Amino acid sequence: MRVLTILTFYHPHWTGLSTFARRIAEGLAARGHDITVLTTQHEPGLRRRETVGGVEVVRLPTAGRLSRGMVAPSFPVVAARLIERSDVVQIHTPLMECLLVAGLCRWKRRPLLMTHQGDLVMPAGLANQIVERVGTGLLTATERLADRISTHSPDYARHSRFLQREVQKVVPIYPPVDIPEPDRQAAGAWRRELGLEGKKIVGFAGRFVEEKGFDFLLRATPALLDAEPSVHLVYAGDHRIAYERFYERCVPLIEAHRRDLTFVGLIRDRRLADFYALCDVFALPSRTDCFAAVQVEAMLCGTPVVASDIPGAREPVRETGMGVLVRPRDPAALAAGLIEVLREPARYTKERATVRAVFDPDKSIDEYERLLESLIARGQG
Repeated sequence: MRVLTILTFYHPHWTGLSTFARRIAEGLAARGHDITVLTTQHEPGLRRRETVGGVEVVRLPTAGRLSRGMVAPSFPVVAARLIERSDVVQIHTPLMECLLVAGLCRWKRRPLLMTHQGDLVMPAGLANQIVERVGTGLLTATERLADRISTHSPDYARHSRFLQREVQKVVPIYPPVDIPEPDRQAAGAWRRELGLEGKKIVGFAGRFVEEKGFDFLLRATPALLDAEPSVHLVYAGDHRIAYERFYERCVPLIEAHRRDLTFVGLIRDRRLADFYALCDVFALPSRTDCFAAVQVEAMLCGTPVVASDIPGAREPVRETGMGVLVRPRDPAALAAGLIEVLREPARYTKERATVRAVFDPDKSIDEYERLLESLIARGQG
């Protein structure tokens, strides 16, 4: 089958959304399908067209940024041409051009799979709230036109107010999460290099944005240190985000705990597995989260998780038992959960095979392959 995948950011951009999209595309390409990705040239040095992992990647030049999106003037023309030559189209939302794509799919009589990677949630502020309302309106119109909607867990599908409007179209599919086994010796050496031998390390990772709730972890730090003085926080990820100033707002909290906090930057290679392995517990204090790959990655590396008890984010802990769920937006509850896991790690540690039995990337690709093929067959019937 010929599949066109459309999203704003693709490899080498690093987010959960772009990582999931890449794994689905390359997983399908490895099975002999013809996969094209239409995306933006979000960095000037990127090639306009290349093959990555068996996937043809088409990057459109941009005229600037609009909130979390990129403005690509040639998008309508190129999208129409690529849709016409495809058997089925998959979009990963939020996507600024989602309604345009849905309209083109109707015009060209091509089935559309909308892979919903989370409701659009913007920070406070008038401009952001306008973006959220307009974006949600576009997504709502798109879901009405989509033939099917996939999302990352049954839990999120049941609780998303957005998805309830077209619940009969929703198909929950776990995203393909994979990470190599960590090098325990390398992780130990990294601990020593960071000067953290003898410390109890609480790891957290991802974009430093408001929805990830890292401020709750910073506010939980005094209670953590009172109970476990050897606690140290280690953060991996991008902390300066172009479209959001959340990090800057958190600077006073960061400075207050500078001695107890280490930044290791964005990790794009296999050292990410070693990062998880050097942590004693991984924290996911999100305000909202459709599905955080980082917590499954941590589990696969043998590190238990403390996560907010919110739809989507709680799915991995519920399904594996490898961690603790805590009341969301509550630093005291977060601290208590982290202390519990730090003091009884064996109770929450599972074998890699146990986690992989639930979150199997091959099974995820199987399910996407069947879903896309069924949309093509239905359109031909």
